[in-house]
Amino acid sequence: MAMIAPLPAAARLFVAFPTLMRGHGFSVAPEQTTSFLMAVELLGPRSIEHIRKAAVATLAPHPEQRELFDALFDLHFLGAIAEPGDEDFAPDEEMAVQEDSGSREILVGEEVNETGQAATGAEALSVRALQPLDESETLRRFARALPAALPRRRGYRHRGARRGPSVDLARSLRAAIRHDGEVMSLKKLRRVTRPRPILLMIDVSGSMKQRSDANLALAHAIVQATPRVEVFTFGTRLTRVTRALRRKRREQALAEASGLVADWDGGTRIGDALQAFLAVPRFASYARGAVVVVLSDGLERGDPAALVSAVARLAARAHRLDWLTPLAAEPGYRPETEALRLIAPQLASLGNGASTARICRHILSLGGSTAA
Repeated sequence: MAMIAPLPAAARLFVAFPTLMRGHGFSVAPEQTTSFLMAVELLGPRSIEHIRKAAVATLAPHPEQRELFDALFDLHFLGAIAEPGDEDFAPDEEMAVQEDSGSREILVGEEVNETGQAATGAEALSVRALQPLDESETLRRFARALPAALPRRRGYRHRGARRGPSVDLARSLRAAIRHDGEVMSLKKLRRVTRPRPILLMIDVSGSMKQRSDANLALAHAIVQATPRVEVFTFGTRLTRVTRALRRKRREQALAEASGLVADWDGGTRIGDALQAFLAVPRFASYARGAVVVVLSDGLERGDPAALVSAVARLAARAHRLDWLTPLAAEPGYRPETEALRLIAPQLASLGNGASTARICRHILSLGGSTAA
């Protein structure tokens, strides 16, 4: 006799709710219970109201029973202190569901940059929960405009066109057959263009603490908008977070990415991180012909010579290298740190990275680059 697997503990609460409904006169079929579980899994609920909406959609209470349904729901999931139908029916404060704000930080290292106002060479390893940001509309508009705004390069494939340097012999012959073998016109071919890849390098050191969360959210929008993107973070070490940011839901993607990065809010060794990036052939290949965007204040605490060498090699591989720093928010900004002054000649631009809107505007403006 086949053994039936026990019900997972996490699912028992949800399975018990349709049973409670049946006990109060609701008609709930087993298939509806299964649909309820699938809806909860699909939504990945972030609040109790998401579970309520899933229950209404799948368990389908009659409109006349909706008040009783809500009372039973609150009783079951929120631990109400009164019976359904009582006027003082309310959730018990001690039993109410508490949502995690995501503000906890587990410190692994001995030091942490509390203010994020200065660069340091010390390494502080930590696990960090990224804060939710109210920039959804800005990122949504940016993601819609990005594919058409990216610089493009000529591909190897050809496509039929009205004008072009080559003759499409197959199309020309097919057209001639339709005209009894008479060639009325020669069909042309042109090479198609495709968007250039993007390489995004994000500084997560202590001096960039105020921008780290927003920059990762921006990176997620870019990864979702175009397929050829690679994202790395750096502080005192290099971390590839591309795979985590490919998750569709931003909250899940940022949560997974935050678990991969160990050097949050620590020291700044940009040169060493870029040298490590170029030392791995697979990583270095991501920069070839790409639009490279570095989001960093450039407050290097390591050897400036290592940074200059790495930036020169990176710029030689890339289509263009743009460095966006929050320090450039003031009009007429001039780089003050030795590292930024030394690498400035290698950069296509040294721009304003003080806000998500300014970074989005800069990236969208790169579409003026000509295909090569």
